[in-house]
Amino acid sequence: MQDISGLPDEGQQLINSYGDGGFRVSGVRYEGNVLILPDETMEWDLNSLEDLTIEALQPILDAEPSVEILLIGCGASMAYVDEAVRTKLRASGITVDSMDSGAAARTYNVLLLEKRRVAAALIAA
Repeated sequence: MQDISGLPDEGQQLINSYGDGGFRVSGVRYEGNVLILPDETMEWDLNSLEDLTIEALQPILDAEPSVEILLIGCGASMAYVDEAVRTKLRASGITVDSMDSGAAARTYNVLLLEKRRVAAALIAA
Protein backbone atom coordinates (compact mmCIF):
# COMPACT_ATOMS: atom_id res chain seq x y z
CA MET A 1 0.00 0.00 0.00
CA GLN A 2 1.15 3.51 -0.82
CA ASP A 3 0.45 6.03 2.00
CA ILE A 4 -0.63 9.40 0.56
CA SER A 5 -2.28 11.07 3.56
CA GLY A 6 -2.65 14.81 4.16
CA LEU A 7 -4.69 17.13 6.39
CA PRO A 8 -8.26 17.47 5.08
CA ASP A 9 -11.07 19.60 6.48
CA GLU A 10 -13.53 17.76 8.71
CA GLY A 11 -15.82 15.53 6.64
CA GLN A 12 -13.67 15.60 3.51
CA GLN A 13 -12.90 12.29 1.87
CA LEU A 14 -9.12 11.98 1.65
CA ILE A 15 -7.55 8.95 0.02
CA ASN A 16 -5.17 7.52 2.62
CA SER A 17 -3.79 4.66 0.54
CA TYR A 18 -4.39 2.48 -2.48
CA GLY A 19 -3.36 -0.96 -3.68
CA ASP A 20 -4.08 -4.60 -2.96
CA GLY A 21 -7.34 -4.39 -4.93
CA GLY A 22 -8.86 -1.43 -3.13
CA PHE A 23 -8.58 1.95 -1.46
CA ARG A 24 -8.53 3.38 2.07
CA VAL A 25 -10.51 6.62 2.18
CA SER A 26 -10.79 8.64 5.39
CA GLY A 27 -9.80 5.57 7.37
CA VAL A 28 -12.29 3.16 5.74
CA ARG A 29 -11.08 0.32 3.52
CA TYR A 30 -13.03 -0.21 0.26
CA GLU A 31 -12.45 -3.39 -1.71
CA GLY A 32 -12.70 -2.87 -5.45
CA ASN A 33 -13.69 0.23 -7.38
CA VAL A 34 -14.89 3.48 -5.79
CA LEU A 35 -16.47 6.83 -6.60
CA ILE A 36 -15.12 9.57 -4.34
CA LEU A 37 -16.69 12.98 -3.91
CA PRO A 38 -15.25 15.62 -1.55
CA ASP A 39 -17.75 14.60 1.15
CA GLU A 40 -18.78 11.03 0.25
CA THR A 41 -17.23 7.75 -0.89
CA MET A 42 -19.21 4.88 -2.38
CA GLU A 43 -18.47 1.49 -3.84
CA TRP A 44 -18.62 1.57 -7.63
CA ASP A 45 -19.99 -1.47 -9.46
CA LEU A 46 -18.05 -1.32 -12.72
CA ASN A 47 -16.46 -4.40 -14.27
CA SER A 48 -13.95 -2.60 -16.50
CA LEU A 49 -13.22 0.74 -18.11
CA GLU A 50 -14.86 -0.55 -21.29
CA ASP A 51 -18.15 -0.66 -19.34
CA LEU A 52 -17.93 3.02 -18.35
CA THR A 53 -21.09 4.92 -19.28
CA ILE A 54 -22.45 8.31 -18.33
CA GLU A 55 -25.06 6.44 -16.23
CA ALA A 56 -22.27 4.83 -14.19
CA LEU A 57 -21.11 8.36 -13.32
CA GLN A 58 -24.55 9.70 -12.36
CA PRO A 59 -23.56 10.35 -8.70
CA ILE A 60 -20.85 12.69 -10.01
CA LEU A 61 -23.36 14.54 -12.19
CA ASP A 62 -25.86 14.78 -9.30
CA ALA A 63 -23.35 16.08 -6.74
CA GLU A 64 -24.25 19.27 -4.83
CA PRO A 65 -22.35 21.47 -4.93
CA SER A 66 -21.35 20.44 -8.42
CA VAL A 67 -18.06 18.80 -9.30
CA GLU A 68 -15.67 20.80 -11.48
CA ILE A 69 -13.00 18.14 -12.07
CA LEU A 70 -13.37 14.37 -12.47
CA LEU A 71 -10.29 12.19 -12.32
CA ILE A 72 -10.80 8.76 -13.82
CA GLY A 73 -8.38 6.17 -12.48
CA CYS A 74 -8.11 3.49 -15.17
CA GLY A 75 -6.48 0.79 -13.04
CA ALA A 76 -2.79 -0.16 -13.27
CA SER A 77 -2.17 1.93 -16.38
CA MET A 78 -3.72 4.85 -18.20
CA ALA A 79 -6.36 3.90 -20.78
CA TYR A 80 -8.71 5.61 -23.21
CA VAL A 81 -12.06 6.84 -21.87
CA ASP A 82 -14.85 6.79 -24.44
CA GLU A 83 -15.20 10.16 -26.18
CA ALA A 84 -19.01 10.14 -25.79
CA VAL A 85 -18.61 9.94 -21.99
CA ARG A 86 -16.00 12.73 -22.01
CA THR A 87 -18.23 14.92 -24.19
CA LYS A 88 -21.27 14.48 -21.93
CA LEU A 89 -19.23 15.31 -18.83
CA ARG A 90 -17.74 18.41 -20.45
CA ALA A 91 -21.26 19.48 -21.50
CA SER A 92 -22.16 19.32 -17.79
CA GLY A 93 -19.26 21.63 -16.95
CA ILE A 94 -16.94 18.89 -15.66
CA THR A 95 -13.31 18.74 -16.76
CA VAL A 96 -12.22 15.13 -17.21
CA ASP A 97 -8.74 13.68 -16.90
CA SER A 98 -7.87 9.98 -17.07
CA MET A 99 -4.71 8.37 -15.71
CA ASP A 100 -3.65 5.27 -13.82
CA SER A 101 -5.49 4.88 -10.50
CA GLY A 102 -2.45 5.64 -8.33
CA ALA A 103 -1.84 8.94 -10.11
CA ALA A 104 -5.56 9.75 -9.94
CA ALA A 105 -5.62 9.10 -6.17
CA ARG A 106 -2.60 11.34 -5.55
CA THR A 107 -3.92 14.09 -7.83
CA TYR A 108 -7.36 13.94 -6.17
CA ASN A 109 -5.78 14.57 -2.76
CA VAL A 110 -3.78 17.55 -4.01
CA LEU A 111 -6.83 19.14 -5.63
CA LEU A 112 -9.05 18.41 -2.61
CA LEU A 113 -6.56 20.04 -0.25
CA GLU A 114 -6.50 23.05 -2.62
CA LYS A 115 -10.27 23.33 -1.95
CA ARG A 116 -11.23 22.33 -5.49
CA ARG A 117 -14.54 20.55 -6.22
CA VAL A 118 -12.92 17.33 -7.39
CA ALA A 119 -14.22 13.79 -7.68
CA ALA A 120 -12.51 10.52 -8.53
CA ALA A 121 -13.81 7.42 -10.25
CA LEU A 122 -11.19 4.79 -9.43
CA ILE A 123 -10.75 1.28 -10.75
CA ALA A 124 -8.79 -0.91 -8.32
CA ALA A 125 -5.52 -2.32 -9.58
